[in-house]
Amino acid sequence: MPTLAPHIVVRDLVRAVQWYADVLGAREVSRVPLPGDKVLTVELAFGDTSVHLSDEFPDMGIVSPLTLGGTYGALQLTTDDVDTLFERAVDAGAEVFHPVADMFWGDRQGQVVDPFGHRWNLSQHLRDVPSEEIAAEAAKVFGA
Repeated sequence: MPTLAPHIVVRDLVRAVQWYADVLGAREVSRVPLPGDKVLTVELAFGDTSVHLSDEFPDMGIVSPLTLGGTYGALQLTTDDVDTLFERAVDAGAEVFHPVADMFWGDRQGQVVDPFGHRWNLSQHLRDVPSEEIAAEAAKVFGA
């Protein structure tokens, strides 16, 4: 296991695993089933990165963004064709958070919220940009 691997909670884990496989290209590595059709955890591989998912267990305080009413962060997924991946995600029920656009730091990216409440930053690297140029553009955009 890598040193740092996200662990996210979803409502309807079985459907979420299938969605992440079909839409984002994840591959299931392992699954720990529980009685009553619940699943403790599923490890998914997104390229060289592991993401762990679990079902909601509200009585234990383990809840998804759907229960909380949103999420504050995003998972970054890098691809060779962000436009196709973004379109596939939206066609499969993801909501557009930010449309795909070329960014001043050299990536083309957009954000979607998947049907399980998690935000994904879908990104494609286009060009290397010197850090001084990134800092100058960031200051313009963010009003510094």
